[in-house]
Amino acid sequence: MAAQIARPSVVEATYKVREAEGVLDLYFYRKVGFRLAQFFARLEMSPVSVTLLGGVFGLLAGHLYYYRDLRFTCAGMALHVLANALDNADGQLARMTGKVSPEGRIIDGIVDHVIFANIYLHLTLRCLAQGASPAIWFLVAAAALSHAVQAGAADYFRNAFLYFVYGRAQLDSSAGLQLDYQTVDWRRQPWKKLMLALSLVFTRQQETLTPGVNQLRSTVDRQYGRGLPIGLKMHYRECAIPMFRWWGFLMTNTRMILLFFLLLIDRPIWFFWIELTAFNLLLIWLLVRQTGMSRSLLQMAAEPAPVPTN
Repeated sequence: MAAQIARPSVVEATYKVREAEGVLDLYFYRKVGFRLAQFFARLEMSPVSVTLLGGVFGLLAGHLYYYRDLRFTCAGMALHVLANALDNADGQLARMTGKVSPEGRIIDGIVDHVIFANIYLHLTLRCLAQGASPAIWFLVAAAALSHAVQAGAADYFRNAFLYFVYGRAQLDSSAGLQLDYQTVDWRRQPWKKLMLALSLVFTRQQETLTPGVNQLRSTVDRQYGRGLPIGLKMHYRECAIPMFRWWGFLMTNTRMILLFFLLLIDRPIWFFWIELTAFNLLLIWLLVRQTGMSRSLLQMAAEPAPVPTN
């Protein structure tokens, strides 16, 4: 039986939440992704298949960025936009058909990292072909590491918002994942073991960057369980929404726009320097703000829940 397809009038039901979507997502990628998700649902494709298809287009885009010919560059940009549209469509398809899974989320993150790693590689080879010093490899490695940290922190911030305010995301803890990892055997369930291992690595990185979020999750779960008070939800929302504008600079859309501009003026090496300087400074500032927000929320969450009276 074909998966049930959502109607165009309920396109927003395939969003994560409107506040967590960027302007370009709301007015372009989510609309295109919704149409693509409808199409793939008719074909009975799984969200993971759509993710992998997007990965293929992303890898082709990265290869085309190697060439200085503007025609190849523009073709690469078009493929990159298509890859990003498919990256939106896979999540929308999952929500549309009820096939959301932790494995799909992990694979989606891996594909995103592979696409940009491939782009970094081809941009480096392009710079070397133009006479850059071999020392550029150190610059690229530092920029790639910075990219991974920045993207991971931005994704964790968005997931925390969805978890605390709307209860629509799974906010894993490394302690819980470690227990799950230890109970799975490599021989009997190698795929599940691998997915847990990767999720554990990503979660530990995110918790290290934003320990206050993990503390808040533990306190809220212990104090309130699933019944998070509306006052705490609203306070979290009021604190987080102004920060989304800035976290958006560390997400995919901003990087793509910046990359396209630098490719058009034939200055791809500037992309690496911006990653290392402007984006890292922005990350540090946002983490400081996130820490302050978490402390404020921890004080509210740690207060004893009121005892019901007759």
